[in-house]
Amino acid sequence: MAERTALLLLLTLAVGLAGGSQGDREPVYRDCVIRCEERNCSGDALKHFRSRQPIYMSLAGWTCRDDCKYECMWFTVGLYIQEGHRVPQFHGKWPFSRFLFIQEPASAVASLLNGLASLVMLCRYRSSVPASSPMYHTCMAFAWVSLNAWFWSTVFHTRDTDLTEMDYFCATAVILHSVYLCCVRTVGLQHPSVASAFGALLLLLLTGHISYLSLVRFDYGYNMMANVAIGLVNLAWWLVWCLRNRRRLPHTRRCMVVVVLLQGLSLLELLDFPPLFWVLDAHALWHVSTIPVHTLFFRFLEDDSLYLLKESGAMFKLD
Repeated sequence: MAERTALLLLLTLAVGLAGGSQGDREPVYRDCVIRCEERNCSGDALKHFRSRQPIYMSLAGWTCRDDCKYECMWFTVGLYIQEGHRVPQFHGKWPFSRFLFIQEPASAVASLLNGLASLVMLCRYRSSVPASSPMYHTCMAFAWVSLNAWFWSTVFHTRDTDLTEMDYFCATAVILHSVYLCCVRTVGLQHPSVASAFGALLLLLLTGHISYLSLVRFDYGYNMMANVAIGLVNLAWWLVWCLRNRRRLPHTRRCMVVVVLLQGLSLLELLDFPPLFWVLDAHALWHVSTIPVHTLFFRFLEDDSLYLLKESGAMFKLD
């Protein structure tokens, strides 16, 4: 059995079948899932499984088949480690140790903390910036879009399903809205019609992006490349504007720090190592690192909105 297992592992490592991840392509894993389902997921065995399943697991949508995949994942990981091979991914994810019903505990908690930080900063912005500020409504819309994205990120890392994968769409919406926010700040205050037309274009791009991923093919590679491209536009636009106005507007330094930090911290995603203690991976570290950066950006928006309010008041008195 050990020799057969080693042969199957080496065969999968060498050949790399199309589709899926290395772990879920592994014959040992697939055979384990089939046998587990036959043994536990039908008839009286299924009734027994449901009777002993904790209520929080059933409410979170964990099925007998999901449990089989989870148990067989760890069985396969154990064989890989035993044979001295690198830990594989399963269905596009590293193996994580489940906590209660939470699939990726560290990323879920970090996403929740980002969401709480967004909520705190949204409330702070509303209390300190009057609605008459020229950027007030645009910044508030960005805050709500960000809060929504962190909500779905928390849900997605708690339980990965077809529905919760809308987290990908929400992340794209945040980046696009940041581009729109930059457009309004740099161009739209002087030329509102340009900002409106650009906003309509971005909305059209988001609709096309979501439609392609939902109705044609959910291509993770394309989604990543699209977000990277939009992110680079966002980064370059904000950075150029900040550099041009750094002397006249000292608070733009916060924005520059945010832009540079986000670019540097995004390199964490390239590390992509198996989770430490089966909980903490590079993606979770990235989510943790964005908490103070996100807060710093809202501080910039607050300072900039108050500056614009003061400037518009001075112009009104001048007129």
